[in-house]
Amino acid sequence: MINVVQELTRILQAVSHADTAERQVQLIVSSIAQVMGVDVCSLFRPNDHGEMVLTASHGLARAAVGRAKLPRGAGLVGLVVQSKHPLNLPQADKHPSFHYMPETGEESFRSFCGVPLISGGRNIGVLVVQNRKQRRILESEEAFLVTLAAQLALLAVQIPVLEQSDLTASRRCTGIKGAPGIGIGKVRLSAIEQLSAIPDAPCEDSTSATQEWHRLLQTAKRDLAAEKELLGPTVVEGVGAIFDAHQTLLEDPTLVQGVENRIKAGNWLPGALREVIEKTSEMFLGLDDPYLRARHEDIVYLGNKLLAVWRGKSRKDTTLKGPLILVGAQVSVSEIASVPRKQLAGIVCFEGSALSHTAILANALGVPAVMGTGAIRALRDGEELIIDGTQGSVILHASDSVRAEFVNLLRGQRVIDAKLHMLKDEPAVTLDKVLVRLLANTGLLADIEPGLKNGAEGVGLYRTEIPFMIHDTFPTEDEQVLVYRQVLSAYAGKPVYMRTLDIGGDKPLPYLVFEEENPALGWRGIRFCLDNTSVLMTQVRAMLRADENLGNLHILLPMVSCTEELVAFWELLDNAFQQLIEEGVAVRVPPVGVMVEVPAAISMLSSWVRSTRIDFLSIGSNDLSQYLLAMDRNNARIAARYDHLHPAVLREIRRVIDLARKENLPLSLCGEMASDLAAVVLLVGMGIKTLSMSAAKLPRVKSLIRSLTFEEASQLATEVLQLDSASAIRQLIKTRLATRTEFTQFG
Repeated sequence: MINVVQELTRILQAVSHADTAERQVQLIVSSIAQVMGVDVCSLFRPNDHGEMVLTASHGLARAAVGRAKLPRGAGLVGLVVQSKHPLNLPQADKHPSFHYMPETGEESFRSFCGVPLISGGRNIGVLVVQNRKQRRILESEEAFLVTLAAQLALLAVQIPVLEQSDLTASRRCTGIKGAPGIGIGKVRLSAIEQLSAIPDAPCEDSTSATQEWHRLLQTAKRDLAAEKELLGPTVVEGVGAIFDAHQTLLEDPTLVQGVENRIKAGNWLPGALREVIEKTSEMFLGLDDPYLRARHEDIVYLGNKLLAVWRGKSRKDTTLKGPLILVGAQVSVSEIASVPRKQLAGIVCFEGSALSHTAILANALGVPAVMGTGAIRALRDGEELIIDGTQGSVILHASDSVRAEFVNLLRGQRVIDAKLHMLKDEPAVTLDKVLVRLLANTGLLADIEPGLKNGAEGVGLYRTEIPFMIHDTFPTEDEQVLVYRQVLSAYAGKPVYMRTLDIGGDKPLPYLVFEEENPALGWRGIRFCLDNTSVLMTQVRAMLRADENLGNLHILLPMVSCTEELVAFWELLDNAFQQLIEEGVAVRVPPVGVMVEVPAAISMLSSWVRSTRIDFLSIGSNDLSQYLLAMDRNNARIAARYDHLHPAVLREIRRVIDLARKENLPLSLCGEMASDLAAVVLLVGMGIKTLSMSAAKLPRVKSLIRSLTFEEASQLATEVLQLDSASAIRQLIKTRLATRTEFTQFG
C-alpha cells in the first residue's frame, strides 16, 4: 500500500529543487508513474483558449508534449474538467467521450484514471494515469492520486502552460510589482552563486579558517564601499543607508561570532557561513509583518555576497550595448552598480518581494523592477525582454505589435514621470480645495530619503522592530536614541509617528524564544511590551531623548484592545518623563495615539476618550482587514479571496471615521489601502484626511487626489457602501473613473 505522506513529501521535495518549469512538471509525472507502477502519467493544463494541452508526460510520445491538445470539453480529460470529479475506467476507448490523439501514441494503453487539479475554485489541470492492461485502478490508488492532485494544484498554479509555440511566441510571466515603469532591453543574466547550495565539509585548521573569515569580512566591507561609490552621489543620497545596513550586518556579533563558533565546531568556512545565514534568514522569514519578513532577503543577499567575495568573483563587465535588463534569482547591488544608469532599463528577480532592498534601490533609481517571477525558462544573455513594473509582468519573445504597444507606453510613461516629478512640492488637494496630508511609512533608514524626495509631509508609521531583530541582545537605550534621532531629524518640522515595539509570537527575537499555537492572536504588540516593562521603558526613554529640541515625535501604540493597556502605558510614559527631567534632559510629553487594528478597539474608542487620554487615531488597514475577514493576506490558498475593499471592512472604517469626527480626534490610515488607488478614492470620500504609504507610492496617490473633487469622491463612497461584494465595488469604481487618466495609468 502506498504511503501517501511519505511519497507526497518525496515528490514535493524533488520538485522544489527543479530550476525550470519544464523540469518541475516532468518530475511530477515521472515520480507518480514510478510510485504507482503505471505505464503512463500525464499532466494536461488549459491554455488561454480553454484547450487542454499535454504539458508533461511519462509514457506518451515525447514529441507530443506541448503540441497535443484537446478542444474545450472534448475527450475524457474534458469530462473530468466538466464534472470536477475523478474518472476511473478499465477500458478507455469504449467510453462515448473518448477522443483519440494519434500523435501521443496512446493506442497501446487501455485503462484511464483522471483526477482534476482545482485551485481557487477553478480547474487548472487534469492528472492522468494509464496502463497497458485493461483494469480499473484500485480505490487506494485513486485515493492517492486525488490526495496528490490536491497538493500539486497549489504548485501547478504557479507553473505556466507550456506549449511548443511558446518557444517563439510572445509570452507573459507574472510576478510582484517591485518598482513601477516600463523597461525594454537586452537580458543580462546574473551569475550569483547561491550559498544555500554549499555543503558542509570538515575544517582542517579552525584557527586559519577563523583568520580567513575576518579577512573576508574586511574585503566585503571594502567592496560595499566601492559599490556605493560607483552608484554616484545623487543615488547614494537616497539609498546610502542600504549600504550602511549591510555594513552593520557585517559587524553584527550574531554573524561574526556565529560563523566563528561553527568553524570551531568543525565546519569549513563556507558551510559555517551557510548555517548562520540560514538560521538568521529563517527567523525573519517566519514573521507575519510583510515589511519585516522581506528583510530575510537582505540576509540571503549578504550571504551570497560573502560567498562571491570568498571565491574571488568580481563584478561582471558587460559587452552588451544599449538598454539592459538584469535578470536572476537575485540581482546584487554590485551588479546594479556595474551598469551605467542610462543603460539600466529594468530588473527582474525570480525571488524576492516588493519590500526587498533590490526593490527599494530600483525605486530610488527610477528603474522598473518585477520580483518573485519564479524561474523563467530558456532566457539567454542578449535576447530582448520587456518588463512592466506597474503591472508586475515580464514579456518574452514579444511580437512586433506587442513591442510597438510597449514602446508607446514607454513614451507615455516618460511624460507622466515628468508630470509626477513636478508635483513633489505641490499639496495633495482635491479640485474643490479639500487638503489630504500624505505621509510615508518607513522602518529602514534607507527609506528616509526616498520619502522626502517624493514629497512626504512626515512619517505616518515608523516601525521600530528592526534594531531589535538584528541584534543578539536587546539594543541599549543609547543605540536606540541614535537610530530614532536620525529619523526625527530628517523630518524636522514634520510629524513622525513612531510605533512602539510590535514584537511577540509572530515576530520572534533570536534571544527570546517562546512558542504559541496562534501567534496572530497571542503575545504581541502592546501586550508583550506591558509584560516586559523594562524593555518598553528603555524604548520610551530613547524616543523622548531622541525628540529633544525637535518636538515632532508622536507615539503610536499597536494592538490595543482594552482600557487597562492605555492606562498602564500612560503611567509608564509619565514615569519616563519624570526620570528624564530629573536627569536634566529637556524632554516633552509627546502626543500618544492608538492603532485601530483590533476590531474590539472600534467599540471601545468612545469609552477610551472618556476614561483616558488619546491624542489621535491611526487605522492599521492591513491587520484590521485580516482580523475582520479572518483571512491571512499572505496565505496563497486564500489570497484571491482577500480584499480590503470588502464591504465589512469599508463599513467598519466608516464607523471609525464617524467616531473620530464625533470625538474631534485626528485620524490617519496606513497600510496597503493607502496606496490602492481604488481605495484612496473611497477613503478621501469618506473623510480620511491623512494617508501613510511607502515612499514610492506617494506621487501617484497625490496625482489622483489632485484630479478628483471631494464631492464626487464622497458621492462614490456613499454608493459603494450600499454594495455587498468587493468585486462589485471595484467594478463600480473602475466604471466611474474609466476615463480618468491618473486612474487608468496607475489603477
